[in-house]
Amino acid sequence: MNVVWPFLLFVVGVVLAVWATERLLEGMVGLAVRLGVSTFAMGAVLSGFEAENVAVGLAAARNGASEVALGTVFGGATFLVCVALGLGAVLYPLRVNLPRGFLVLMAACPVVVGVGLLGGRTSPLAGAFLLAAFVAALVYLVRASREHAFVESEEVREGLEKRRPFGATLGLTVFGLVAIAVGGELVSRGAVGIVSSLGLSALLVGMVVTPAAIELEEVVRQAVPAREGRPEVAAGNLIGTLLYFLWFNLGLIALIVPVEVDPLIVRLDWPYLVAVTWLAVVFLARGRVGRVEGAVLLAAYAGYTALHLVAG
Repeated sequence: MNVVWPFLLFVVGVVLAVWATERLLEGMVGLAVRLGVSTFAMGAVLSGFEAENVAVGLAAARNGASEVALGTVFGGATFLVCVALGLGAVLYPLRVNLPRGFLVLMAACPVVVGVGLLGGRTSPLAGAFLLAAFVAALVYLVRASREHAFVESEEVREGLEKRRPFGATLGLTVFGLVAIAVGGELVSRGAVGIVSSLGLSALLVGMVVTPAAIELEEVVRQAVPAREGRPEVAAGNLIGTLLYFLWFNLGLIALIVPVEVDPLIVRLDWPYLVAVTWLAVVFLARGRVGRVEGAVLLAAYAGYTALHLVAG
């Protein structure tokens, strides 16, 4: 198979999914404003929501590309912790004082997600457990941070400034959902085509290439708030997004379209994610993620990529 066509599908799918996510969030925020939902609640729920990540994961699972599906979970979370936080800290050092409970939640997140890997196949029961844990964690974050702006979203601010008619807001939301689903399908089919055309490791494409392409914008979400003197927003986005990637995304995949778990994910990707997340927690517990710490996290991601190249 010619590699050009799968590559084009992959790139178009990534661009469409990311663009459509912005439209979806605008619509969802507009609906929340119309329904009188508090801005803090909107920020808490939407801060880490990555619809393109969910769409790609579900589409890949449905098409039998389990490595890509699980890559949106483990590869995406590893990219978030190492590259988004690391590069963001290199550009704009992060100083923040987080409640201990938030740090404990962040440390527990990659450990608990391991229940979805038990038995060599994701199970609906594990999916239901992860989704329940996700809801409980989100409720905790909202309640525990009422006095602080730990979570915030640019789309929330834009939604408050642009009060569209209800019909237009609803239409934007529906359009965003449909476009994201199409984008996710294109990414999934493109990734499968790239693997078969180039003979690359499916896990390399699933765990490294696809998450990096989809989640590159997370670097901006980490760096911009720190640059603007809002480090608590960057830290809140990090924790919220991690919850979405690990508990929400894998929970949906396991519940709706269970997939096989490659043994390498259990031996490499899961423990590596636990290690780098705990390292990030240590940095955050000290109240600072500076340029040195950011460089360490970036080096850790380089090591992660190298391990997959060797394994492939």
